[in-house]
Amino acid sequence: MSEVQTSSAKTGGVSKAPDRFYSLDFDELPEEIAIHTFPHGDYAYPKKLKGKRYDAQLKALQIELVKLQRWVLETNERVVLVFEGRDAAGKGGTIRRFTQNINPRQAQVVALSKPSDVERGQWYFQRYIDHMPTSGHMTFFDRSWYNRAGVERVMGFCDEEDVEKFFLEAPVFEGMLARDGFHLFKFWLMVSREEQLKRFYERKTDPLKSWKLSPMDYKAVGKWSEYSKAICDICRYTDTPHAPWTVVDSNDQRRARLECIKVVLHAFDYEGKNADNIGPTDPKLVTTGLDFLERSGGIF
Repeated sequence: MSEVQTSSAKTGGVSKAPDRFYSLDFDELPEEIAIHTFPHGDYAYPKKLKGKRYDAQLKALQIELVKLQRWVLETNERVVLVFEGRDAAGKGGTIRRFTQNINPRQAQVVALSKPSDVERGQWYFQRYIDHMPTSGHMTFFDRSWYNRAGVERVMGFCDEEDVEKFFLEAPVFEGMLARDGFHLFKFWLMVSREEQLKRFYERKTDPLKSWKLSPMDYKAVGKWSEYSKAICDICRYTDTPHAPWTVVDSNDQRRARLECIKVVLHAFDYEGKNADNIGPTDPKLVTTGLDFLERSGGIF
């Protein structure tokens, strides 16, 4: 078992404290949980990435992203980036580091709310198709069509027949995108149960973050196992050669952001590319969906 799978399996799949402490009913994060949050638990790294080092690496990568976007525009390419993961895994923050210094005119961030009455009557993928990028553009999905196999399934917003249909159609849909020339990236950000709860409490106790905590988050706390099963099925049925999942350990959000950007930059041979500015992806933090599923034994 690789280091990333060992770390993620232990921190994500095995609860470290009695179940009663995995709750948002306390005034602050219980100490029984806090002692197992990153970097105090069994994680890929024993320390957070230092701020100065992170800032320097992020700047170098963002310079490369500016070059990449220029190349995408000049060559009329179309890039789609899907960010998925449990609540508080760091999807929005990672997207912001991608888009921070590129031209917003050619980069769209899509974070759709629940479907309208009209959208509920449409083909499930239809409202996502409306947001696919045109030539020379990039689209970042903060959650995506995988809502059907994730939150909708776990929260009972669809039935198992809908989920089965999704698993049949999603690879076909993504195959259509690939054959039409879209560059599709699918990131799944992994976070341990303890780290997720810590981030929920940060939202609960910080007035500047309180808007991030929704009634759905309260429900999600008690559905860890259900989400784990959903994640396993998503990797099992939708990690394909034309649309593989990239699983990233996001317990250290700084490292996760850098790794996601590296994955995208490595995929293109754009003008002025500086490989030294990018560096290799970290095998402790990055793997594929199928490899993660196999090596972790299905423990998320």
